[in-house]
Order: sequence, then structure tokens, then C-alpha cells
Amino acid sequence: MVADISAAPRVAEPVPQPVVGGRRRRDSAAWVAMYHSVSTDPDDPYNVTVTPARLERQLAWLAGRGLRGVSVRELLAARDRGTERGLVGLTFDDGYTDFVTEALPVLRRRGFTATVFVLPGLLGGTNVWEPTGPRKPLLDEDGVRGAAAAGMEVASHGMTHLDLTRAPDEVLHREVAESRHRLAALIGDDVVGFCYPYGYHDVRAVDAVRRAGYRYACAIAPSPLGRGDFALPRIHMGQADGSLRLELKRRLARVYGRSLEAA
Repeated sequence: MVADISAAPRVAEPVPQPVVGGRRRRDSAAWVAMYHSVSTDPDDPYNVTVTPARLERQLAWLAGRGLRGVSVRELLAARDRGTERGLVGLTFDDGYTDFVTEALPVLRRRGFTATVFVLPGLLGGTNVWEPTGPRKPLLDEDGVRGAAAAGMEVASHGMTHLDLTRAPDEVLHREVAESRHRLAALIGDDVVGFCYPYGYHDVRAVDAVRRAGYRYACAIAPSPLGRGDFALPRIHMGQADGSLRLELKRRLARVYGRSLEAA
């Protein structure tokens, strides 16, 4: 759950763009940002928390460069139309209550949307999967519905934040498929996105997500399984990310395989 800015490749060469219908695919630099908690609590052993003030400054940095934060669902729809230029995907993992109390007001002031990845098996609970650090409350049913009503995309993070690569088949199916059904029933809308807990995924987990009917899935690092919408890479956003670090991450997104076209 920490930033993982990889070392630069030995050879930096332009990557040929795939040819579609006899034409070279347009090169986009769209990327997806990964947040978790938005809180003023300084106890942050996993580097997954930004303060509301830092989030405000980071979103202002995007807006100042003519970029607009959107949900992953909106970003992928725009990419399919060839209109993703100027968009950045915003994601918030784990479904903390502070997404509604702290992040949502900042997003709405900017006119941005985002995707919140929720754990329907732990609604109203806490982040019990973390062995140390503060216990943070998770969204309850009303909170999830409120996020959806505010125009945010509600997507699944599994039922209980398990490492899916180690889950037996029955547990894997429940974590992936049941979480989608429960969230869809809760918000009264389809749930098309999934996020692998810890970013861990393998062929079996990816296949389970596909079979469950999701449209996409987010990972963290570029997937060893190859490119595709079922292992979208993301860029970690932390409290230390001021304007200089953000610019560096933006510029190196393609180099490190973190831009959307590298998925």
C-alpha cells in the first residue's frame, strides 16, 4: 500500500502504438490516481492517507493543468470514444467513511467525480485487515448510497479485503461475484468496476472478475499478465505528493507503464 515508483528502464524507446482498422491508435496520456483515506490523523504506517488540505491542493494542481478528475467508468467510456484527453481517473480504495465526509466535498467543489471501491462484507465496520495503525470506520449502507447519489461511481473491492490469489475457489467466487450483486442491490444500479485487494491478482482472479460480469478491474503496478482493462495500473497518491512530485509522476506515467494506453 505504498508508492512504488519503479526504476527507469535501461532503454527508453518510443513504444509502437497498435494499429486498429488500418490506423495507428491515438496516443493518450490518461492515467489513474490511487487514493485511500482522507484524514488529518497523522498515524499512517502504510502511507495511504492524505489530508483534506493536501487533496484540495492536488486536485487544484490537476485543474490548473486543464485536467479533470473522473471515475474510472467515465474515463474508460471516454477512451472508447477517443475523447479521454484531459481526463484523469480518480480512485479511492477501501470505502472509508472519510470518502463521504472529507473527500466528497473537495471533489464536488472542483466538479470532479471519482470511483470508490467498497467492501460490502464490512459495511459499517473498520479496516480490520491492517495489522497495525489506526482503526478507521468504513462506509455503511447510507454512506454508500450517499456516494452514489452524489454522482460518484461505487465499485467493488471484494467482500472483505482478502488476497484473492490465495483464496479457495468458493471464497474467490463469493468475494468477487457476491460483492457485485450486493452493491448493485444497495445502490440500485449496475456495478461495473472491481479493484484487487492489495493489488494482488493472477490468472484465476482475473478470470473470476471477468466471469462475474465486471467491465474493468484496477490493480496497482503494471500486470505481468499483459495489457488489458482487467488489470489497470494506477499511480499512488500520498501526503508527500506536492506539485513537483505530481509533475514527475505525470511525466513518467508512460515510462513506468502507468498510463492508460499501457494497460
